[in-house]
Amino acid sequence: MELTAIQTEILTTLVNLFHQEGRAVKGGELASVVCRNSGTVRNQMQTLRTLGLVEGLPGPKGGYRPTNQTYEVLDIIDHPDEAATNIYRNGKLVDGATACEISFTTVRNLNTCNGRVRVIGDIRRFDNGDVIKIGPTPNNNLVIRGKVVGRDDTRNILIFTISDLLTLPKQCIRECIQHSHALVDMDTAIKDAANVLIEHKLRGMPVVDGTKVVGIVTLTDITKALVSGLVNQRVWGVMSDDPIEINGDTSISSVAELFDRYNVDGIVVIVNGKPYGVVFKDDILRESTRVSESIIAPSFMSA
Repeated sequence: MELTAIQTEILTTLVNLFHQEGRAVKGGELASVVCRNSGTVRNQMQTLRTLGLVEGLPGPKGGYRPTNQTYEVLDIIDHPDEAATNIYRNGKLVDGATACEISFTTVRNLNTCNGRVRVIGDIRRFDNGDVIKIGPTPNNNLVIRGKVVGRDDTRNILIFTISDLLTLPKQCIRECIQHSHALVDMDTAIKDAANVLIEHKLRGMPVVDGTKVVGIVTLTDITKALVSGLVNQRVWGVMSDDPIEINGDTSISSVAELFDRYNVDGIVVIVNGKPYGVVFKDDILRESTRVSESIIAPSFMSA
């Protein structure tokens, strides 16, 4: 089915708004986003309804919604009800946006390695130069990173230079950290906590108040305190509080999403109801497998 540019843009916008809002979309909302007058949109919607590409819902809460045929015509492979593939912009999760199709346009030259991602959501929030991360993808735990170099608003496609491709391991999180039951009470002197970390060769460990985990303390936290002359400080004064806790059977890809969502350095791993250890962001990076090193741009890690 051959659509005009304005019809394609209206349908794409309808899918985006329907996905974001979870309800029928008013004609005025569509007109505002595509920067057309309401009459033009209304006329186009009548044609699209005749083609079976939109449904009109009457009443105060009515409006338009896409049909299954809409996704086929727009070549959107994944329906928005399926597992979402998150997109991050400059380190922050973009709510209401999911990658539905990813393709690679060039792979021969490190300096011209590009990709295209079709997005369900508002891509007008992305600008050239934005650093993006896509994934992990549902089936193969693939993570793609790069910089935006172009945008097709009609087809809702972002064009980006690919900087890094990673495949996150599929094992559970407790398999990628150094197991130790070491933990420390929040009232312990920091020099004593340092001795525990050094003895077990750990970077950090859970802090408890009785049986409750209340924080994470690292050797870096303690070193900074000692350098500042706080030799009598207690652990509670240097720890990171309100830690995130996860079950040890959680997948590595799920934990990677938590690090991105909450922007934390460490997460407490719980096994059989007890603290098992602390996992850090670079533990996951270390475990990640590089995919096709021939197409990874050397400049990525500084991006």
